[in-house]
Amino acid sequence: MIAIVDYGMGNLRSVTNAFAHLGAPITVTREKAVIKDARAIVLPGVGAFGKCMENLKRFDLLHVLKEEILSGKPYLGICLGLQMLFASSEEAPGIEGMGLFKGRVVKFKNNLKVPHMGWNQVEQMKGSRIFDGINQGEHFYFVHSYYPEPEEAVAATTTEYGGVFTSSIERENIFACQFHPEKSQKKGLHLLQNFINLCE
Repeated sequence: MIAIVDYGMGNLRSVTNAFAHLGAPITVTREKAVIKDARAIVLPGVGAFGKCMENLKRFDLLHVLKEEILSGKPYLGICLGLQMLFASSEEAPGIEGMGLFKGRVVKFKNNLKVPHMGWNQVEQMKGSRIFDGINQGEHFYFVHSYYPEPEEAVAATTTEYGGVFTSSIERENIFACQFHPEKSQKKGLHLLQNFINLCE
């Protein structure tokens, strides 16, 4: 069973529908025991970094999520589910993220139109299990004003928008993307299927 975490924010319906379409065994939950028993964790998210961290604490989910991720359980973070892996975000000064990766989340600058919305290319940086069978330079769907600046070599893909930014990361059991695979049609479903396969 794959646990899709409901913390009161995010695009739960579209993410759940995408996994259900692929026939994956899923449950939408905020129960700690269910998250612990699950084979994998999916953390979607749309909204503000500070509110996200506040909700994870309010539902007493922060510790169990960090514990399960660090135990080696497969994890997929989408949008905010990527950003909250880092130590901090310019969107919410003084609010700590999970801090599982070194670096911070920053806002697009140089008078770029935000949010960065629509289809854009992702360039794969290394041989990635989650991108198996997906061609270099494929387009995925983005909606965001902030992006991560990792301080370690964890970028799985980069994307160009007023400069090159990290659009997904991968390390061992952790994969997270700034784009929305659940809204990215066939290539997005392919990526989600790759994640499902890694959970078996």
